[in-house]
Amino acid sequence: MRDTLAMTSVPITAPRPAGPILPLAVRDLVLRFGGTTVLDGVSFDLGPAGCTMIMGPNGAGKSLLLKLLHGLIHPTGGGIDWAGRAPAEVTARQALVFQKPVLLRRSVAANIDFVLKARGKTGDRRDALLDHVGLAHKAGQPARLLSGGEAQRLALARALATDPEVLFLDEPTASLDPASVLAIEAIVSAALARGTRIVFVTHDIGQARRMADDVVFLHRGRVAEHSPADLFFPEPQSAAARDYLNGRIVV
Repeated sequence: MRDTLAMTSVPITAPRPAGPILPLAVRDLVLRFGGTTVLDGVSFDLGPAGCTMIMGPNGAGKSLLLKLLHGLIHPTGGGIDWAGRAPAEVTARQALVFQKPVLLRRSVAANIDFVLKARGKTGDRRDALLDHVGLAHKAGQPARLLSGGEAQRLALARALATDPEVLFLDEPTASLDPASVLAIEAIVSAALARGTRIVFVTHDIGQARRMADDVVFLHRGRVAEHSPADLFFPEPQSAAARDYLNGRIVV
């Protein structure tokens, strides 16, 4: 799989518009549902490159934070500043892959064609994208017949078809077998090497150790810690992060 992912004869990315949407500045972000505050004063900065892992116990607000950053939901308070860019421009230059792939009830190839056409891009990149994720041999097969790992690779190929400047990943390898996990990680690593900014929610500490450049650790809807990965894992500064990494329940 790694050889397949690393080699493609046709470029799978196209030049992006001038003017990046990074860096990102998140300031005092608040999200409430009814009388419940689920994110409370979240603040952090992300630079233009690298892989940021968002970690924390269940209920910490990780997936909701991802949806806020992607513009799927709107905050109750605070601000999200993507280098001063307008929200519509920012969303068009991002992609989000969910834990459970959401695929069209069409062929594998048609799933890519749909995105390329919607974005006004040429279809000659479809075959390269499918080859890149190891699905070229299943191009004509109905997407609903793919295995879980294959479906997630197709979801990633569809996201990459948009040439995102930022790729959000919400636990994309949860419940997958080890070989599928490594295949997904290889695709993400290739995107990272091409300059795509990765923001990745995971509960998998081993995965985070392999891939993270920095870690935003959420606890009770707040940022308990934001550290470079080479400092976070050996010497977490917050008690919540230490407990989490040591396998203790964080409440």
